[in-house]
Amino acid sequence: MPKSMTGFGEGSIITNNEIISVEIKTVNHRFLDVSIQTPTNLYRLENDIKKIIQKNFERGRIECKITIENKKEDQSDLSINWSLLATHMDAVQAVQTKYNISINEALSVLTQIPEVILKNKNELAQHYVNGILETVQLSCDRVINMREEEGQLITEDMMHRLQIAKKIINQLGDRRETVIMEYRDRILDRIFSLNNSQMEDSAQIHQEVALLAEKGDITEEITRLHSHVKQFIQTVHEEQVIGKKLGFILQEMQREVNTIGSKSNDTLISHWVVVLKTEMEKIKEQIQNIE
Repeated sequence: MPKSMTGFGEGSIITNNEIISVEIKTVNHRFLDVSIQTPTNLYRLENDIKKIIQKNFERGRIECKITIENKKEDQSDLSINWSLLATHMDAVQAVQTKYNISINEALSVLTQIPEVILKNKNELAQHYVNGILETVQLSCDRVINMREEEGQLITEDMMHRLQIAKKIINQLGDRRETVIMEYRDRILDRIFSLNNSQMEDSAQIHQEVALLAEKGDITEEITRLHSHVKQFIQTVHEEQVIGKKLGFILQEMQREVNTIGSKSNDTLISHWVVVLKTEMEKIKEQIQNIE
């Protein structure tokens, strides 16, 4: 069953102090194009995240965004580099004595020294790796569900338009014999309008008859159109990526319709050709959103 390439899914992990959110958005694209946006402390997970996405999707632009929101500042996430602090303590005390600054000012100086006070960001990523990857998979599942639902709607619309096309193709087949007869009558009228000397020119008559055969016979195009419609319906029910294949079949159908239009001078057939082209163009627009 066809899947749309448009979808959205999200999930989250809630810890004591942080909310880790995953959002995945997919849109149309000829190939698989994956974009991952994560906080710095989750960079090392990007390859694992990409593998999960590649396992679930085969076409489309996939945008995955992971964010971390702090619910509160937890002091347990802070640690002190005691050896570095001891190194700077004597110098800070000397400055305090020489310039007669308060203890609060001295502490302020210490806290500004890089790497004296550290926030343990990496511990969260390591502890919740499995949870984050499971949430990515959950978000993918929700995207797939949405793509399947939209794919069902697209399929219904395409099949409706295909039924209209089938009806017109049948009408073209029924009209074919009538068109040939009309061409034949036209040529006979042309022959009878010639004078005796012109009627003796059999080459001209044969040329007119050959034109009739070429212009009126659209049997092969109609036969191929019926075959393409059958292939289209069969492909729609295949359990695999079918967007490109459907596009190719439709392209062949459009080629046959264009040939019928160029062969026929019949007003009714020309009208049907226009209707066929319109319906096929709408089907083409839908195919462009199928994985």
